[in-house]
Amino acid sequence: MDIRQEEVTTLHEICANKEKLISSIRDVSVERPVSIIMPMLYRELENKSIDGIVKGLNKCDYVRDIIIPLSAQSEKEFSHVKRFFSKLQKKPLIIWCNGPHVTRLLEELKQDGINVVDYEGKGRDVWLAFGIASLRSYAIALHDADIQTYSEMIPAKLLFPILEPELDFKFSKGYYARVNLEKNIIYGRVFRLFVHPLLKAFVDELGYEPNFLSFLRAFRYPLSGEFAMTVDVAIDVDVPGDWGIEIGVLAEIYRNVAWKRICQIDLGFYEHKHQKMGGRKTGLVRMARDIFQTLLKVLTEEDHIQFSEPFLTSLQVVYQRVARDCIRQYHADAVFNGLNYDRHLEETIVERFSRHMLESGRVYLQKPTGTRIPDWLRTISARRKMREELFEIVLEENE
Repeated sequence: MDIRQEEVTTLHEICANKEKLISSIRDVSVERPVSIIMPMLYRELENKSIDGIVKGLNKCDYVRDIIIPLSAQSEKEFSHVKRFFSKLQKKPLIIWCNGPHVTRLLEELKQDGINVVDYEGKGRDVWLAFGIASLRSYAIALHDADIQTYSEMIPAKLLFPILEPELDFKFSKGYYARVNLEKNIIYGRVFRLFVHPLLKAFVDELGYEPNFLSFLRAFRYPLSGEFAMTVDVAIDVDVPGDWGIEIGVLAEIYRNVAWKRICQIDLGFYEHKHQKMGGRKTGLVRMARDIFQTLLKVLTEEDHIQFSEPFLTSLQVVYQRVARDCIRQYHADAVFNGLNYDRHLEETIVERFSRHMLESGRVYLQKPTGTRIPDWLRTISARRKMREELFEIVLEENE
């Protein structure tokens, strides 16, 4: 335990009073209503964690809307999800993001010059939820649907610094320990073995620390899918259309919000369903590829860095060195705590990330424009009643 502060304000879990914190949120939310967004795939209904999430959400009696942007392949799947979440005391707003009615509306939006149809996945679904949440809320908390250690304190911690007038932050980001104490295993491979050493490698290779990298390195877990923000920030965010959503959202926060209005929150231990390594289009490898391309794009935009293939080749070498140093550190920590740690496996993962990093970097050099969904401010400018039309579809489909 430490109380060290970063450039971004850190709110540590030292002796926070659970009942007092939730009571404060309940009082403030009368004037500052909130929404909780939980994007999910249909198959996540099979996760053991989902029942615990429902129990936790039922204790969030202060919430105005629970919004569930859903990717489902049929009316049967959508109906199944609606029946399951009838357990919630607060009737949720389930958005069938790839359903026929929403798709038709997005096709009409495309005719107005905003193309969201070509995007799919978490980024597009979160963007849809932002549109609805911004109609009736002051603040939004977002978390994933596979959290095995879920409790009502996760949204409460995220929302408190935004709702509390004495603090009045605009954006909060969760961080946590990715350790399974039952299996004695350290997780968080994409951050530990890719993003963390990669950010250090960028600094070493460039010879200085660009402002955006300094911003990212101030966060203890920049890949956290748990965050909250005010709706005026949410509607001004260009959401990435791929798996780089967490880094992409932080890039938008970096552009649009003063650092003193940003904080990170200690969410304690965190366990969720773990993905396989996968390949170019699946799993952790796909995630690492998208994250790398997002980083290259933002560094080009914000710090005017010009990338080339020789730079990427050199960066790959430096990344491997830094990652091996990280592995030695994690190994020492694991030995001290009696945790299981397969050093050879970790080295193998780094080698795979390294190969795909260079390959995805070459793809970026060929097409550096990236994939970002226009923010809601632009969308409203193109189609003034877009949010209301989307909301009407969701209300009808949830009857």
